[in-house]
Amino acid sequence: MDPVGNHFAPPGKDDLSVARQRLVELMQEVNFGRIEHLRIVGGEPQHQPKPRLLRIVALQKESGPRPERSRSDFALKGMLRELFRHLDTLHRPSVVSIKVQHGLPVRLTIEEVPEA
Repeated sequence: MDPVGNHFAPPGKDDLSVARQRLVELMQEVNFGRIEHLRIVGGEPQHQPKPRLLRIVALQKESGPRPERSRSDFALKGMLRELFRHLDTLHRPSVVSIKVQHGLPVRLTIEEVPEA
């Protein structure tokens, strides 16, 4: 609820920049695994050069892409909103790795280059 007590929906995928929408889709595609070597500039994922995708396949379990990947819009879960809040705090270009479970980010590793 907002300060006045009105209910509001969390931001949706359509509210994101195209680069962030693509990151959400990559996480849904990986489903279980990691996205590595993803460059972040000004809080925005850079998809060139392409990040490295590592998919974990659980044998005898469903481990393909998330069915939501084909949906054009949906409300963002708290883990996605938190990921983007962290990306917004990166004030200089960075390289990140994202651990993904069930198509959602569960761990963010930030590679920082110390200033000389």
